Amino acid sequence: MRWWALVAVTLGTFMTYLDNNVGNVALPTIQRDLGLTISGLEWIVSSYILVFAGLMLVGGRLADVFGARRVFLGGLAVFTVASLAAGLATSGGALIAARAVQGVGAALLTPTALAMIGQIFPDPGERGRAVGVWSASGALSMALGPVAGGFISEHLHWGWIYLINVPIGLVTFGLTLWAVRPGHARRRHSLDLPGLVTSALALSALTYALIEGEEAGWTSPGILAAFGVSAAAAVAFVLVEARAAEPMIVMSLFRSRMFTGGLLNSGIWSFGVFGIYFFSALWLQNVLGFSPTEAGGSFVPMALVTAVVAIVSQRIARLLGIGRTVALGMALMGAAIYLLSAVGADGDYADVAPWFILYGVGAGLMVPLTAAILSGMPQDRSGVASGVLNVSREVFGLLGITVLGAILNSRQSASGQPPLAAFLDAYQFTLVIAAIVVLAAIPVALFSLRDRVEPPQAATTLEPVGSSN
Repeated sequence: MRWWALVAVTLGTFMTYLDNNVGNVALPTIQRDLGLTISGLEWIVSSYILVFAGLMLVGGRLADVFGARRVFLGGLAVFTVASLAAGLATSGGALIAARAVQGVGAALLTPTALAMIGQIFPDPGERGRAVGVWSASGALSMALGPVAGGFISEHLHWGWIYLINVPIGLVTFGLTLWAVRPGHARRRHSLDLPGLVTSALALSALTYALIEGEEAGWTSPGILAAFGVSAAAAVAFVLVEARAAEPMIVMSLFRSRMFTGGLLNSGIWSFGVFGIYFFSALWLQNVLGFSPTEAGGSFVPMALVTAVVAIVSQRIARLLGIGRTVALGMALMGAAIYLLSAVGADGDYADVAPWFILYGVGAGLMVPLTAAILSGMPQDRSGVASGVLNVSREVFGLLGITVLGAILNSRQSASGQPPLAAFLDAYQFTLVIAAIVVLAAIPVALFSLRDRVEPPQAATTLEPVGSSN
């Protein structure tokens, strides 16, 4: 029954990840059909990310208070209904609003799913394998998303990009009701409303500034105000949590070398993944001349390799140790990014594929990191701790797109070469910078993720699902 419960959790996560990956290829089709401006098109993506990142800690807290199963089912219902509304939308405003509501559902689903895995699989060995399967679903969504988006945009109405979530959501809802046992008691009773409000405000303002900063100007009044609001809300959050009777986040959690080092390594990984994935799609189409479907298909072998390695990565971690495994993954990804920078304008898929696959191997080796962080989470705060992990990934990922994008644009603007040559030069330079950032995580992993000195907190406190739901 536990493995059926894992199928339910994995399906819910897969649905949100697929939705994030499937839509980008179809954006030009949506723009033509709904008559959207570039700004409106951007907000189809941004509204989802803004709400998703802003409410991630809220979703984790609700899971701790009301139980992971209840919040997971609630998030699943919200996401499925919002997907139906998005698929049937006939105007840009309706689609953007539906995407924002999808972000609410995803913010409830994502941290809750990771917390549920810890509850369903109290044994560390089984939990590691379960996290591998769960992580593989994310890699598969990266493989299927762009291809499915390209196929739908070329052969079906673009609304099916969102409507495909409806049957998946219904199946997942039924499977969760059947396979995941309902809870009997809750450990936490206080919502900590000041903490919820200040954390959501801080994350939403920061996400907005990172999304809009490049276009509006980093020193424009609106962006500076957003950064200011984010900083003020973050300070208020820390002060509120220091005085709260039942704080969302116990700051002592960050004194754990495994937890803090894991967050940093996970963030650096996301920095490279988000930035490279985003700009490589442009490079494949604008420089190498791939069609949208061909560009999406180029990522399939990489994602499949990631999924396979993710499933076996826990065995590798037992042989090498978590720190060495994560360091090896970072080394392979950094090397792959650097070697991609050597592919010229006359390159084809045969020149790209080996380094994409090498990157996929490295990404798959990052899975034990998630399992290690999950093992160190106290049971009564596993939802918020999962939210913190996912927030770090989302914010660092946005930083990857923002920082690497700024470097690429600056280099391209300063070049006196023709547009395509200037883009290729800037892209190659940006890849080298990204490789250096990813490789810089190796000593961090070796230091912070070495065999822990303190006993794992969760090894004795994790209970089967149902005890707090």
